[in-house]
Amino acid sequence: MLHVVATPIGNLGDLSPRALDAFKSASLIACEDTRRTWQLLAHFNIPRPEMISYRQGNEERTTRFVIDAVRAGRETVLCSDGGYPGISDPGYRLIRSCAKEGVPYEVIPGASAVNVALLASGLSTSSFTFRGFPPRGPGALRNWFAEDAEKEHTLICYESPFRIGATVQAALDALGDREAAVCIELTKLHERVSRGFLSDLANEFKDAKVKGEVALVIAGSNPKFSR
Repeated sequence: MLHVVATPIGNLGDLSPRALDAFKSASLIACEDTRRTWQLLAHFNIPRPEMISYRQGNEERTTRFVIDAVRAGRETVLCSDGGYPGISDPGYRLIRSCAKEGVPYEVIPGASAVNVALLASGLSTSSFTFRGFPPRGPGALRNWFAEDAEKEHTLICYESPFRIGATVQAALDALGDREAAVCIELTKLHERVSRGFLSDLANEFKDAKVKGEVALVIAGSNPKFSR
């Protein structure tokens, strides 16, 4: 069977007992970065099985290798560097291929930056949309946010620490001044959540040097969350 395993997004204590059992029983691990996954295994004193890198650019070849391994009776794990493989991650191609070809797989739940960021933001959780990483060009970025301008759901996206200032400004230009939160290094030692209106956050992060992974959460189109 293929075990689709969610791994910690920061705090290693968030790895579940089921995930540990899957890693211990695996004879093959397909992961984003073999070095990062090996560090995780070493932390829990798990012997190293065969490991292959499953990343953007080698999905087609590696997908066939993994499917053949599962069909040959090998216990196999798919994981990313943090969170769920397949969420803003090429692992979804392998999962889709397994579903289409009748290859058995299970999803082992765990940490997700999407849910942690949503709850940490303090914004509405009744409905939300996760849109992955936004485009880089200024015009494309504004248009990307504008697609959600009239929608009431909370919007969540990931962003590079080097572009978060420009991205918050683009959101302000496209959506108006709404409540939002910039979530940095969630569950890690230097976790930080900045909450406020987009105009405040645009000023805060305009020239800020940010380190670590970032999630941006923005309120939907609702007067209760707007200036």
